[in-house]
Amino acid sequence: MKTNIGSYDAGARFVLGCVILFLGVRAESWWGAVGFVPLVTAFLGYCPLYWPFRWDTKRFD
Repeated sequence: MKTNIGSYDAGARFVLGCVILFLGVRAESWWGAVGFVPLVTAFLGYCPLYWPFRWDTKRFD
């Protein structure tokens, strides 16, 4: 699997995922689990939604 997420994109995803998880836990809502999606994509360095559009944010690093 080729990575398609650059370091700035991964950092933004990590912060966004943490914020969503925090708000979900704080509100005692299962919607906080949505925060795992940006976290997983940040750690893997791959976003499946970028593939069909041939987007690659690694080139901006």
